Amino acid sequence: MIRGSTVVYIVLLLLLVGAYYYLNNREQPAEIELTVTVEPGAEVGEAYLITAEEGTLSSIRIESKSGDTVEIARGEDNAWALTQPIEAKAEQGAAEAAATQVTTMRIIDTVPDVDPKIVGLEDPEYVLTVKFAGGGERTVDVGVITPTESGYYVRDAADKFVIVSRSAIDALLGLLTNPPYLETLTPAPPSPEAGAPASETATPQP
Repeated sequence: MIRGSTVVYIVLLLLLVGAYYYLNNREQPAEIELTVTVEPGAEVGEAYLITAEEGTLSSIRIESKSGDTVEIARGEDNAWALTQPIEAKAEQGAAEAAATQVTTMRIIDTVPDVDPKIVGLEDPEYVLTVKFAGGGERTVDVGVITPTESGYYVRDAADKFVIVSRSAIDALLGLLTNPPYLETLTPAPPSPEAGAPASETATPQP
């Protein structure tokens, strides 16, 4: 005959075995994966000082603080010609490249609350004026080069100060020192030495 105490031990043992199997075989809760979703920011489109959508350029004029001026304009035949510093035929490829360059002046930064005198815009270093075939006109004041030498300080159409890519502006400023004259070969003066062949030199075609 089984004693009462033995029955109690058997019951306790069964309870322990049952608890062991329960704890080891119960369904484990699924692990919660914590993830952080970063919303992508809106793409910042490239901004340009003057865009091709504003119209077809009919003239480009650049004036320096020192008084140098160069200007090219389209004629009735749609061909480019120089009107400043002298009236002359223009090399069409170089003139058209300059017109394209006008629409590549990319704004790389804005400059709030800046003294125009410090950035060379109280008395601009250069003034760029472009006219459009439809009759519109834009004037852009160009100041000094930024400390990082990556751009120029510029006053935009909204009278705000921005920094514009240096490469685009340098290409246009190059017209001041190298206007796009149409060059033709003309005979040079005869050589003082008898019988020496005359050479040819390139001169602007008026």
